[in-house]
Amino acid sequence: MKKIVILFFAAITLSMTGQFAVVESYKHNSDTDPKEVPKVSAFKPGEWLKFRVHYGFLNASYATLHLINDKVDSIPVYHVVGKGKTTGFASLFFKVDDTYESYFDKEDGKPYRFVRKVYEGGYTKDVEINFDHNKDVAVLNDKKNNKKLNFTLQDSVQDLISAFYYLRNNYEFDDLVEGEVVELKVLYDRDGIYSFKLRYLGKEILKTKFGKVECLKFHPMVESGRVFKEKEGLALWVSNDRNKIPIRIKANLVVGALSADLDGFNGLKHQFKIIMD
Repeated sequence: MKKIVILFFAAITLSMTGQFAVVESYKHNSDTDPKEVPKVSAFKPGEWLKFRVHYGFLNASYATLHLINDKVDSIPVYHVVGKGKTTGFASLFFKVDDTYESYFDKEDGKPYRFVRKVYEGGYTKDVEINFDHNKDVAVLNDKKNNKKLNFTLQDSVQDLISAFYYLRNNYEFDDLVEGEVVELKVLYDRDGIYSFKLRYLGKEILKTKFGKVECLKFHPMVESGRVFKEKEGLALWVSNDRNKIPIRIKANLVVGALSADLDGFNGLKHQFKIIMD
């Protein structure tokens, strides 16, 4: 139970680590510079996603992601607030109350600030990361332990939440080949920059509370033994439409199993596609 919410937010990021993008298909002649072709964003301010997370037979928690407009040092940014809490019977023996926040650039998706405040059964963490892309450095402030760490930034390093939105906007998905493995670098904690790898498994139609949804299915390649039963013990399904939102997550853990399903949404930029029988 201890890692239900952090696993969920990590899974959200990993689910988007494939070549997902919402780039409109344009017909243009040889005189058109491809760099000048505008992208169609996958999201807009006001987007809100809610997920119901299950641990075994327990309806263990809910997690939400809310995207709004904001500013960092007078720079217009997107600000995402992610929250996760245990509910009902699960909260009686293990309470989780986590908040994740990300501030990232509206044009290129680079993160400016990441906040992680967690309470998990008495365990707490209070971390803030500030990204300075001019100096190629990120400063992690561990407020709980009064320590600061510097990390050298690499190309396209994201935080745990900004990665989800960055990849929805900046990766092609039309040419995905089954078995293809893609990679993303993420910084979200004092252990440093992680390299996440993901394998694409093809398309699949899922039955949801909203109806049947065509999805892209992926297996993130995670470390086995510590949390997951096996190296590909995490499966993710993402809507195969212009929104590219997670629909379902399943994880085989060393102890028990975790699953999460899209439970509600609001403010999507594009129509959510439901397959009509």
